[in-house]
Parts: sequence; C-alpha cells; structure tokens
Amino acid sequence: MEKISRRELLKRTALTAAGSILLVNRPVYAWATESEATSKVVLIRNRQLYADGDTPDAAICEQMLDEAVCRLTGLKTPKEAWASIIKPTDTVGIKTNQWNGLPTPPCVNEALKARVLGVGVMEDKVSVDDRGVKQNPVFQQATALINTRPMRTHAWSGVGTLIKNYIMFAEKPSDYHEDSCAVLGSLQELPMVKGKTRLHVLVMFTPQFHHIAPSKFAEEYSWKYSGLIVGFDPVAVDSTGLRIIEAKRRDYFKEDRPLNPPAKHIAIADTRYHLGTSDPSKIELVKLGWDEDSYV
Repeated sequence: MEKISRRELLKRTALTAAGSILLVNRPVYAWATESEATSKVVLIRNRQLYADGDTPDAAICEQMLDEAVCRLTGLKTPKEAWASIIKPTDTVGIKTNQWNGLPTPPCVNEALKARVLGVGVMEDKVSVDDRGVKQNPVFQQATALINTRPMRTHAWSGVGTLIKNYIMFAEKPSDYHEDSCAVLGSLQELPMVKGKTRLHVLVMFTPQFHHIAPSKFAEEYSWKYSGLIVGFDPVAVDSTGLRIIEAKRRDYFKEDRPLNPPAKHIAIADTRYHLGTSDPSKIELVKLGWDEDSYV
C-alpha cells in the first residue's frame, strides 16, 4: 500500500475539493457538448405564431424560446434554465441581424434581453446590436454572447447562418467572402468572440429558401414556418436549418435544386474548425410543438 505523508494527504484533499467546486459550477451549456455523444438541437414551432396577421405574437415567441431553452438545458423552469446559461455578473452582447429584408424579429431580441435581465444582469451590461458591435462598449467588454439571426439563402455563402452572423466582428468582412465564404468558421477565433457564446438561436419564422437578386428579399420564396432552432452547437443548429431549406426547395421546385453557391461553410466549420457537428446522425434533434411540414 502506498504510504502518504500528512502534507501530501492535505495537498490531495485540497486539490480534490477545488476540482469538485469547479465541476459543480460548470454551467449546463458546457456539459451539453462534453457529456453527450451528440449535439442536442431543439426545434420548436407554433402554428399560432402568426394567427393575428403578419406580425409574430410576442407572447408566443417568448413561450417558444423559454420552452426550447428548458428542453435544451434539461431544467424544469425558464428561470432555472436561463440562470444556467447567463450569470448576474456577466456583461452580455446579443448579436442580432439587421438586414432590411429579413431582420431578426423585434420580439426575439426583446425576449432574449428580458431573459438576460431576468437573471440579474444590470441594464447597462446588456446590449442588442449588429453592425455596430465593434464600437459598442458592452460588446467590447462582453463576457457572454447570445447569437441570433434568421435563416435565408445568401448570394455569397449559400445561406445566411449563425456562423456567418459574427462577420461584423471582423476588421474587414470582405476577407471572408472567397470560395463561398468557406472560412467563416475562423470568425470564432476573433478576440471579441472566442469562448464567449452561450446560446445560438436560429430564427425560422419566415425563412427565405431561394433568391434572385443578391441583396433583395424575395417574399415569394419565403414562408411561415413559425419556428426557432436553439442549441449550444452553432454548426448543428445551422446544419439543421440548412436541411429544412434544402427540403423546402425540393418540395417547391419539384426537383433537387442545389444552392448556388453551395453552403460549404457549415460542413467546413465542422471538419476544419471543429466548432461542432454537421452530421445529422450525430445531432440529437428534439422537436416540439407543430410538426406539420417540418421538413426534418
């Protein structure tokens, strides 16, 4: 039997205690990618989201977001779920998307900010921004980011994704446009971004599945899917959104019509940059709510 001195025993006990504290304080989002063989992604839809017209119902939007986050974290209440993602001491940047044709809906931005404030983050420590993130004091000091944007086809990257949403953190966004924006995964290494993202919310309320002009919203090629895709793995979330877009294209055009350009940056974010998984067989897709014509 190994003989251990009193000094060594005290040292080992202290190290074990310190390790236990670190493990207990690990947030749920960290466990999600390390303790599971697959990346969990939650798709939630509600057919009543647009029941009153062309503006999404804010209360239903909040309900969808809370239910998705509860299922993602495995916690019972929204308060517990959000508290596992954001801490009161965090400075939080909510990276939205302001493209005129299909911006992140205000109700999504407002719901995310409300949940951040609800866990105890001070008002002056949270900001929602897109094109001004590099000059925004909150984003400059952020300890946590929430990434949200709508899914749409894109003339340079095949589809506009959560991975692409961080391009505004780059010094020169045009540097990322070559080869169908294949290098977008490298944005996660930028100092303002690296290691800070706590949650990804891909908005699938009215996704655009085809376009004609590069910078023009094609209303005839969008539809009320009334969904959100939520996860900790941006590649898995974007990959799931891409599957829906591709399936909708096949349904609409009655043929397999590949995106032009191809959305290669999603798979490359997996294989080259190791940001997550793009393989559907390694994605645990949890579907909640309205399932008709979900396409996945």
